[in-house]
Amino acid sequence: MTAPADLRRFSRSDYKTLGLAALGGALEIYDFIIFVFFALTLSELFFPPQMPEWLRLLQSFGIFVTGYLARPLGGILMAHFADRLGRKRMFSLSILMMALPCLLIGMMPTYAQIGVWAPVLLLLLRVLQGAAVGGEVPSAWVFVAEHAPAGHRGYALGILQAGLTFGYLLGALMATWLARTYTPAEILDFAWRIPFLLGGVFGIVGVWLRRWLSETPVFLALQQRREVDAQLPLRRVVREHRGAIVPAMLLTCVLTSAVVVLVVVTPTVMQKSFAISASQTFALSSLGIVFLNIGCVLAGRLADRIGAWRALMLYSLLLPLGVALLYGCLVSGSSLISLAYAFAGLACGVVGVVPSLMVGLFPPRVRVSGISLTYNIAYALWASVTPLMLIALMPWSAWSSVAYSLVMGAVGVFTAWCYGRSGRTRARVTSIVRG
Repeated sequence: MTAPADLRRFSRSDYKTLGLAALGGALEIYDFIIFVFFALTLSELFFPPQMPEWLRLLQSFGIFVTGYLARPLGGILMAHFADRLGRKRMFSLSILMMALPCLLIGMMPTYAQIGVWAPVLLLLLRVLQGAAVGGEVPSAWVFVAEHAPAGHRGYALGILQAGLTFGYLLGALMATWLARTYTPAEILDFAWRIPFLLGGVFGIVGVWLRRWLSETPVFLALQQRREVDAQLPLRRVVREHRGAIVPAMLLTCVLTSAVVVLVVVTPTVMQKSFAISASQTFALSSLGIVFLNIGCVLAGRLADRIGAWRALMLYSLLLPLGVALLYGCLVSGSSLISLAYAFAGLACGVVGVVPSLMVGLFPPRVRVSGISLTYNIAYALWASVTPLMLIALMPWSAWSSVAYSLVMGAVGVFTAWCYGRSGRTRARVTSIVRG
């Protein structure tokens, strides 16, 4: 007896689609995140040398988080056309918008050459990159979810998230290689340009890869039934799906917290507060990201097995535990720092759970717009404030990231308890009404 169509396993075509989407996403995320691995270097190159070191670093991170602030506008615009014209077109455009600014950053003059125009140009290029990544993530989630066989959405999105976080790993490996190959003087002189120039090349490869993707069956079905929204999809989201906006934003904040603490803040804290060398920091960060990749896949599989809301509650409890163990090893100078970083990566598997919940909160015809509105606004606000806040608190307490993770873990548990229960109640009522 053959399995029903809605219970089919992953086919070779499914894995091809998922692999191309994940690889393209990894290359695009690399282009966006490589900036943070060289925040210290860029702070010396693009700001006045007489400025205090802490202020240069803070301003460098300020430019980095500006990319997050630009996400809502770019994401909402691209989501509008993704819901109107198709997922694939915007999915391919976003990576091109990311690659070109990355290439230009690698070619641009520094403060010593053009003065104040250097940070201004850097800021503008980061805005363009922020707009691009704002369209990439929601489109990627919807694209993969709508291609995935029923019952395997969590697994598919977990693999996609592993692909996206693999972009962080590429950045960490590049930073590690650079720190071990060149002296600090050589990096300041010319070698810092290498990762950005390569990022431009990676982006072109990503655009080429996405030529082989096909439109999602869900969107094609909408077209055939003439259900592609003639109205502004965003207007319909705000008018008819307000109940999904708050949980979607809370979910985004939890996801953001895991990424910011593990990938963005901790490597800088390790160098500035614990005097760990750049090469060792990047190596440890790479290890943590490898286990974050694994954690995303495991979390996605678990979401299929026990339900995404229950998986969210579990990983919201693991998040502060993993961060606490990591910082406990840093403070004590423990030799178990590698194991702690690996466990922290696994504990951040909430990154692999959230997409399954987000995709399920909005119906297909406004799905990209709904996710893009909530995800990008929440991510922009949260990811722009958090690094600056934690970096500013760094001189006062090494435990600030742990306290922050504890609060965000509590937010995740609260969201799972409130909205997961109400979601199950709505599902039971709907089944009764339909007979």
